[in-house]
Amino acid sequence: MILYEYPFNERIRAYLRLEYLFDRLFFFARPGDPKNHQIAVGTIFDILDAIERTDVKSSVLQDIERQRLQLVPLRDHPDVSQEALDAMLRDMEKTSTSLVSQGKTGQPLRENEWLVSLRGRLAVPGGGTQIEMPSYYAWQQKPEAVRCADLKAWIDPLLPLHEGLQIGLRLLRESGRRVEAVAEQGTYQQMLAGKAHQLLRVWVDGESGIFPEISANKYMIWIRFSTQDGELKPQQVARNIAFEMSLCA
Repeated sequence: MILYEYPFNERIRAYLRLEYLFDRLFFFARPGDPKNHQIAVGTIFDILDAIERTDVKSSVLQDIERQRLQLVPLRDHPDVSQEALDAMLRDMEKTSTSLVSQGKTGQPLRENEWLVSLRGRLAVPGGGTQIEMPSYYAWQQKPEAVRCADLKAWIDPLLPLHEGLQIGLRLLRESGRRVEAVAEQGTYQQMLAGKAHQLLRVWVDGESGIFPEISANKYMIWIRFSTQDGELKPQQVARNIAFEMSLCA
């Protein structure tokens, strides 16, 4: 099954974008070719751009505190694993403390003059060449262990935000109940009666060759299933499609 997710608001949209960027960052920051590490460095700058446009840190802190207040009353509840609950509450407290104590997320990266210069160069197509910035080319020629150590040092200031996003998105996703549904003639609609949701998750058969095009608001969700022709242009499917979905509040 292939999972597609659709945010109901800009806050969750920002979370999902950052989750994607962190996933790409950790993949390319692993030991490997300098070209992979160039993608990792560029992704660090993408993350900085994303968190500079919106106050994600404050939103994450508010979400963690709101979720913590909802979990605390579950202590001593007979149907709740106290060990798992205590572990989650400890993770929340640790992450909140790290976020609050570090000041502005990624500030050490903004104070690194070499990274600031590199950030501007990489924003230009082909700006990472030895012609434009010989010092960066020299860094790429350093031993793999040295490059990985530098990447780790640059990633570390971003980790508290990543941990906060993981907690918030994990609890959000777990709040939904996965159910089966059918899109008649490739289209599915459901009224929500104004109930507040934050995330829609849709699973489709990975071998079907179809994908959902989703729009949603607090009143209804609308899903249209499509496939791609030889030129990859989306074409709506005109048959019944079985899928699974989850509404997360």
